[in-house]
Amino acid sequence: MLAFAVHNQKLVMKERPLPKLRAGWALVRVRMAGICNTDIEILCGYHDFRGTPGHEFVGEVAEVRGASAQERARWRGRRVVGEINVSCSAYGYRPVCTFCRRGLKTHCARRTVLGIVGHDGAFAEYLTLPLENLHVVPDSVSDEQAVFVEPLAAACEILDQINISTFREAAVLGDGKLAQLIARVLRTKLPHVVMYGKHDKKLALVRRVGVKARRVRGDASDVKRLRESYGLVVEATGSPSGLALAQRLTEPRGTLVLKSTFHGTAPVETWPIVVKEITVIGSRCGPFAKALALLRSGKVDPAALITRTFSLAEAGLAIQFAQKNGAMKVLLKP
Repeated sequence: MLAFAVHNQKLVMKERPLPKLRAGWALVRVRMAGICNTDIEILCGYHDFRGTPGHEFVGEVAEVRGASAQERARWRGRRVVGEINVSCSAYGYRPVCTFCRRGLKTHCARRTVLGIVGHDGAFAEYLTLPLENLHVVPDSVSDEQAVFVEPLAAACEILDQINISTFREAAVLGDGKLAQLIARVLRTKLPHVVMYGKHDKKLALVRRVGVKARRVRGDASDVKRLRESYGLVVEATGSPSGLALAQRLTEPRGTLVLKSTFHGTAPVETWPIVVKEITVIGSRCGPFAKALALLRSGKVDPAALITRTFSLAEAGLAIQFAQKNGAMKVLLKP
């Protein structure tokens, strides 16, 4: 199969044999993969990953191993998306870790993460995942929508971590791909959501779905200039500088949700957290079933965020294009 791997901060094309299957795992033919900011950070050294990146995908089950004939027949040919954290139970480790015993498989002490930590990802013609990680895509949801399920689930995770009914409005910092999805998810629950971003074209995208937009400069002057505050703030800038503004915009006793992941460190002043008694929540992966339900209902349609689709063979060019100003979701299609 054709696959791409990280080498010297670049994507290198390779011909590889099909990956071997463990019992209870599926071989998935990738139909479409999305490029995420995390993939770009991996090229910069994030998690020191050296395999095949890519964790946003929609695919088709090609083969299943270690399951009954009925189970194999049920899965073969089905369109699927997949949760990216592979727990120790899926590898057959015994005993399973304390996090898995508590039902926290996304925090498994021995987990691998598709395309990020120790597990080759979706920038390839095929990938493997345990059956327990797979979710069937409804016929009414297109490939172009389904490829957003993983980041959309991450946006839905916020609703599982807070009591959204206690808030009247929310601010989302950042106007990139994940921030766009977060704003759309919050808008399904709140009448007033404001996005703060640097790019007029990206801000225009959320105005179309009823989200207010506020342009900022993206530097230290924003912290001094902005005076409004919110009970709920989500930081999704993907930048080390976003945290300071997020603390500034969070009102006393407010909640600050952190979504940014990047290679490197962010300067942090903790006194605003202490003085304003801010609740800070780290937020990562989320519920795929809820993301699929949003797509099926039509309450969220992320297809408008797609800027361009490249062939898998053009993955190197696609990564470069994804880093251009104004680019939103860039897809790969084997």
